[in-house]
Amino acid sequence: MKRILTLLLLLALLCGCTAAPAEPTGGLKRYQATFLTLFDTVTTIVGYAESEEAFTATAQAIHDQLLEYHQLYDIYNEYEGLSNIKTINDHAWEQPVEVDQRIIDLLQFSKELYTQTGGRVNIAMGSVLRLWHDAREAGIQDPGAAALPDGEALELAAAHTDIDSIQIDPEQGTVFLSDPEVRLDVGAIAKGYAVEQVCRNAPSGLLISVGGNVRATGPKPENGQPWVVGVQDPDDSEQYLHTLYVKDRSVVTSGDYQRYFTVDGVAYHHIIDPDTLFPAGYWRAATILCGDSGVADALSTALFTLPQEEGQALLDAFGAEAMWVRPDGTVLYSPGFQAYIRV
Repeated sequence: MKRILTLLLLLALLCGCTAAPAEPTGGLKRYQATFLTLFDTVTTIVGYAESEEAFTATAQAIHDQLLEYHQLYDIYNEYEGLSNIKTINDHAWEQPVEVDQRIIDLLQFSKELYTQTGGRVNIAMGSVLRLWHDAREAGIQDPGAAALPDGEALELAAAHTDIDSIQIDPEQGTVFLSDPEVRLDVGAIAKGYAVEQVCRNAPSGLLISVGGNVRATGPKPENGQPWVVGVQDPDDSEQYLHTLYVKDRSVVTSGDYQRYFTVDGVAYHHIIDPDTLFPAGYWRAATILCGDSGVADALSTALFTLPQEEGQALLDAFGAEAMWVRPDGTVLYSPGFQAYIRV
């Protein structure tokens, strides 16, 4: 899983809402809701309310909004009566497909991020990423037969990754793929984008984690204290490299150590360098601190595929901060990142 941030709280194994130990928050109690049905990962919502019923209503409303985004941005599954990203991949090369405005907004946002990141985040790379996805799934199911994608197939697929092939008509609300071989994969951006859209309309003072894509909608109520978020050690899932204070920030990490498979003793993760068409080798992990969760999602992928100097230039352009972990375990920081570290 791309997101390897974990919250400093105990995640429930089953969906539900539970009260955590009370804190001095003017009579409010802390509650936590956990769902297992969104973006194929664990979603946790933490906040304060006067009653479990009040918090449950808030958490359920957030879940329902995220579920809509999950279905709209799904590239693998169909849903009755719904045109989603899979519908675009299956049919938009035949004729324009009419889609929900939230898909139009995501695709336009993604095209902007493609330009702003110098092509490091390209949602038109679906044909390349699918080859790696299929090889990874096969390798995990049968490690003894694990194999890399065919090099010639990768090159052929890479010839069909032009983002300008995604033709959007905002007035008609349609998407057309001018290259029949182009396929969309919004995995590097969709989850963070969806979290950001939902959080913009959510009550203040919540901490929301979707697969570790963490967004605080404001400090803890009453006392105004920040939330604490832990950044996992790539070599030990039970340890944190740092814990961070956040009030209205997103924290997103891309790493090499959860979605991978092994061929001839070498691990191959899922974050593909668009230049080499192979997993990027600069870092073990790149953690982003940013006000916008969608931007943070995209930057975590972009920085993972770039040397530090080029990554820092992107951070400066977006007013974001980052922490990098080298393959040897060395940790590097952007100039403002350490101000968020809990001492």
